[in-house]
Amino acid sequence: MPWNDLRRGRYTQQGGEYFITFTTFRRQQLFCSYDLAKIVYQHIQINEKVCRCRWFTWVLMPDHFHGLLRIEGDTDLSSVVAKLKGKSAYLINQYRGQNGKVWQPAFYDRALRTEDSRRDIARYIVANPIRKMLVQSVRQYPFWNSDFL
Repeated sequence: MPWNDLRRGRYTQQGGEYFITFTTFRRQQLFCSYDLAKIVYQHIQINEKVCRCRWFTWVLMPDHFHGLLRIEGDTDLSSVVAKLKGKSAYLINQYRGQNGKVWQPAFYDRALRTEDSRRDIARYIVANPIRKMLVQSVRQYPFWNSDFL
């Protein structure tokens, strides 16, 4: 799907919750590296403070990221994701001594509705390493977090 199609109709609701997905540039398996994954993990916490948002559940896969996000401040959704991707890309490039793209420019979002089960969505996100057969139990996978599980 073209990038502009993903942005069309995007609206940020203060207090809104969103299921977010974005991928690495050309689906590179960057986050097989513990050190690179740790950079993203640490920056999620910073992103929450800077953007006044809450990443309730997330998983960092070798080539993509899934998260369940609530916008708590007046920041818009695109800005929250752009800041997370931008700063983590900068830090990853700095760590590797390189200059280049880390993330694809677009992201997928789906606004949650009141009838959606946050726990079911959190389970879906966290189970991603199991579905991709990276581990047999989520306890074996180091790069995830969830307030619901």
